[in-house]
Amino acid sequence: MMEIIVKLDDMLHARRMTLTELAEKVDITLANLSILKTGKAKAIRFSTLASICEALDCQPGDVLGFGEPAE
Repeated sequence: MMEIIVKLDDMLHARRMTLTELAEKVDITLANLSILKTGKAKAIRFSTLASICEALDCQPGDVLGFGEPAE
């Protein structure tokens, strides 16, 4: 079954930014950002996604994808 894949790790690595730095820029708790990063989040607000994209200078498709889950 296809699912939403979170590619936040890839973007953080590409931007040489830590999760803590992103949490501070986006004004979201590290715990909530970690839940998103691990793919355990059930939802994300568009405003939060927009803030993440602004902080990482990317598009939503750079952070989220749709495909087969990793085994």
